[in-house]
Amino acid sequence: MEYNFNHIYFIGIGGISMSALAEIMLEEGIKVSGSDRNNSKIIKKLQAAGVNFHLGHDSNNITDDIDLVVYTSAISDDNPELLKAKELNLKIMDRAEFLGFVMKNYKHAICVSGTHGKTTTTGMLSSVLIKTDLAPTIFLGGEMDSLGGNLLHGSYELLLTEACEYRRNFLKFNPTMEVILNIEEDHLDYYEDIKDIERAFIEYAQKLPDDGYLIVNEAYSPLFDRLKSNVITFGLDKGTYHARDIRLIPEPSYTLMQGDEKIIDIRLKVFGEHNILNSLATCAACLSLGIKPETLAEGLYDFKGTHRRYEYKGEINGALVIDDYAHHPSEMKATLKTARSYAEGRIITVFQPHTYTRTIKLLDGFAEALSKSDIVILVDIYAAREKNTGAVHSKDIINKMKEYSKDAIYAESFPDAAQIVKAEAKKGDMIITMGAGNVDDIAEMLVAEQ
Repeated sequence: MEYNFNHIYFIGIGGISMSALAEIMLEEGIKVSGSDRNNSKIIKKLQAAGVNFHLGHDSNNITDDIDLVVYTSAISDDNPELLKAKELNLKIMDRAEFLGFVMKNYKHAICVSGTHGKTTTTGMLSSVLIKTDLAPTIFLGGEMDSLGGNLLHGSYELLLTEACEYRRNFLKFNPTMEVILNIEEDHLDYYEDIKDIERAFIEYAQKLPDDGYLIVNEAYSPLFDRLKSNVITFGLDKGTYHARDIRLIPEPSYTLMQGDEKIIDIRLKVFGEHNILNSLATCAACLSLGIKPETLAEGLYDFKGTHRRYEYKGEINGALVIDDYAHHPSEMKATLKTARSYAEGRIITVFQPHTYTRTIKLLDGFAEALSKSDIVILVDIYAAREKNTGAVHSKDIINKMKEYSKDAIYAESFPDAAQIVKAEAKKGDMIITMGAGNVDDIAEMLVAEQ
């Protein structure tokens, strides 16, 4: 496939999705350059492949030989590179628009969406699809060892990617199959309320062609009862595809059912009821693609998880150290429920809230979720794309937790948090660093001491 660009510049090239797009364009023979505020192992990998990288955003980086500028949602409107691109009248696309443009080149495009579970489910689908002759191209919102990172550049038969609802970005995509895992309150800096979010998902589903497939959690299927495309549902105990004889320990397993018909027995290496549900979504999608049940079962059992999703990091003082990306109350509850099933001792959670608006809107939810831990340590809010107005602080979660008769500790820095954990941790405990920012650095500090 040919792209009509000789030189593409990515603003925010170090992001997990942006880096994958940059890498695939590079492999297509296009000159790629870009910038980011920080260096990282992802950027070093891109540089080794031939990307011209600029540390920091500077208008001088934007030259008139650039055919296209792609920018991430985290970039502000006053970014000097974005302003210079507009001044030079260069072609500009945001990340979602560009991914939607790329998507048009593929015969089939599977988009995985939902408030949470996207990366894990995309990883599960990846683990199955690489066993088929479809030769998929995969964009993963995390890193997976079997992919060698976050990208697999395959054929133009099938593309698999995550689809985030933030700012209605998924409406810029061109899917032939959509997987909707759940629809909950999130990104409330943009959406008015849950009804507004539901309207966005309905509009997203309507983008499917009439012969396309919507794979949706049966709990949300009434929202799509007027959809013209094929609607396939999944659920723990009901739906087109559902589970029977679920076992969560010692090894998760269940019998996959279609109505009253047994399809195949499924075993997993990732834990928790939420991952049973993610795997059922994977089953529904793969069977709708005509993939054999045996290939499906084998691929799911091979899946060992993606990085930062309930990832084992090591031990300290005989306590297990787990890192998890959960940053929404529902995700946090699911993670802590899973941890409680396996922890021999106490659960010690180090939580980094993600964005100020989310923290304000979901303050009660965060406090309730964290109350399921035995010891809670809060670090400062990860700003991401936002500016600190002083309207909310991590200490507000600590105060709210008192309503659940739970105390929590505020740590002023990552080293302070690590020291608190080190002093508390005992054999049999489970330590979880939790959040979508850089809280995993604390996990690395803890295991590095051993």
